[in-house]
Amino acid sequence: MIPLREIAFARSGDKGSSANVAVFGRTPGSYAWLRDHLTAAMVEAYFKPLGTGPVVRYDVPNLEALNFVLPGVLAGGGSRSLRVDSQGKTLGQALLEMKVDAPGPTRTGQEPVP
Repeated sequence: MIPLREIAFARSGDKGSSANVAVFGRTPGSYAWLRDHLTAAMVEAYFKPLGTGPVVRYDVPNLEALNFVLPGVLAGGGSRSLRVDSQGKTLGQALLEMKVDAPGPTRTGQEPVP
């Protein structure tokens, strides 16, 4: 098991009471692994303690990224929430601490994933 940050980086922000977290593969092989293994259900379970609704994943292949929308995770959003991070700026960094199975070579076997 490794922290997600070893194969990805992230950016996050707010959309009202919801947030989005974009996860980018550090390499094309890392992106391929993320696309095949990092599911909306995994992200939803990770953020369940914050009260997120059903997480939706959007694939963004031209950026080698996955974008996750976390409905309700901000408990009202920037002007209403009492959360320390009411705008979701740290959610990407928090997700990068999630432990995932260490990836091996990609499906094509051409590029090993770190």
